[in-house]
Amino acid sequence: MSVARTWAVSLVGAEGEVVEVEADLSNQQPDFRIIGLADKALGEAVQRVHNACVNSGTALPRRRLTVNLSPASLPKQGSGFDVAIALASLATENGMDAASLAATVHLGELGLDGRLRPVPGVLPAVVAARRAGLRRVVVPHANGAEAALVEGMEVLAAVNLAQVVSWHGGEVEVPDDDPVELSDEAPAREDALDLADVIGQRDAVDALIVAAAGGHHLLMCGPPGAGKTMLARRLPGILPELDDRAALASASIRSLSGARVVELSRTPPFEAPHHSASVAALVGGGSRVVRPGAIARASEGVLFLDEAGEFPASVLDALRQPLETGTIAIHRAGAQAEYPARFQLVLATNPCPCGNYGIRGGDCACPPAAIRRYLGRLSGPLLDRMDIELTLARVSVAQRGTAPATSTADARERVAEARARAAHRLRGTAWRVNADVPGMWLREGPVAPEPIVRRPLDAALNRGALTLRGFDRVLRVAWSLADIDGAGRLGADHIGRALYLKKGIAL
Repeated sequence: MSVARTWAVSLVGAEGEVVEVEADLSNQQPDFRIIGLADKALGEAVQRVHNACVNSGTALPRRRLTVNLSPASLPKQGSGFDVAIALASLATENGMDAASLAATVHLGELGLDGRLRPVPGVLPAVVAARRAGLRRVVVPHANGAEAALVEGMEVLAAVNLAQVVSWHGGEVEVPDDDPVELSDEAPAREDALDLADVIGQRDAVDALIVAAAGGHHLLMCGPPGAGKTMLARRLPGILPELDDRAALASASIRSLSGARVVELSRTPPFEAPHHSASVAALVGGGSRVVRPGAIARASEGVLFLDEAGEFPASVLDALRQPLETGTIAIHRAGAQAEYPARFQLVLATNPCPCGNYGIRGGDCACPPAAIRRYLGRLSGPLLDRMDIELTLARVSVAQRGTAPATSTADARERVAEARARAAHRLRGTAWRVNADVPGMWLREGPVAPEPIVRRPLDAALNRGALTLRGFDRVLRVAWSLADIDGAGRLGADHIGRALYLKKGIAL
């Protein structure tokens, strides 16, 4: 045949688009060209494919080969097109099964010896292939377990190019090569962190359970050693397990980041970037290949910014748009990508650079200007998006109290029951947890509180203690408190406790 076709996948952000790879063989001066808006890494596939084919015993035809990647207007990047380009090019003269090629997606990079090398983003690429109606995919051996996570797909994990050619009916000797493996192993699971390890901080534990029940953002301010990091790291353990959709989305982001994915983890992800992280590290970026940042990797889980006062103000303000929309859009001169950003934000900060300002028995040496500058990095618009603002004190007694501590298992059960009540109340809507519910629906919808119940909120709004956004966030927290208590309607005590958690305002 003079024209051969097969399929590959182009990844744009978290989504993939199937690309038809068609090769044409013409009787002209020998040449090999790739067209269709390919980036530099993809343009270099010409030499990789040529050498891989020769060293696999299946040399390319000695005529002009033109490989088109369609649609031509879609940007294509990376080395994951190598196998599809090689198969389409060889099929123009080699007697391979055209129907088999046309029904298969090929992913992977080729080494010069013909072996298939793993590439990032295999999981979202296979998901895109299934969505397009294709049911068979060829991937490198190292990516086989990752591709097999997508149900309904026939996954063929190949060691070398000759093996793939033979699967499509080509006559070639298949060498016994060792597969190329990923250099890093799958991350080891950490031992479960139990909430019962937290001593003292009873109010903080209760606030953490409220945050988990409603998906609320949390700010903790307190001196060093008060347990802020300890509490934050135990939040994923009390959150409900991820469902199939969320687990697949989370694993896809890990795959795009270059991490090894061998299973669908049901534990919500936990990201804790260092305070020296840049805006690009947080939101994602790159000159040619736009990679997801910490915000996207924390989607469906928790983003924890420890020592938030040490982060540059520009980095913290980059959180404002994702907190509202649930997505992060990255625009570059030659690329544009969109990633999910549905995460719970947990901020932890000291009250001043030395951490002793306003602390009983503490000796703060920070000048007033330094304290204002330190706390000023948490801008008003960012603080307005925090549902719970918690002030922690140092623990004064090292032993556990007489009351039994709340364990992670008990807290997870309470959170699950509260979320089940919220889901029942929100049935028939597009929202899953209280943090997702629009303020208009809470204020004027079927669950709007009676005027006498919301009177403290109206008073706080009237005197400027709350913005309208803060008003709505207090209502969301109040509903989470009601769900934990098993109440079907908001009461004055729920509004009062939510106001206290937001602004420290007591009725």
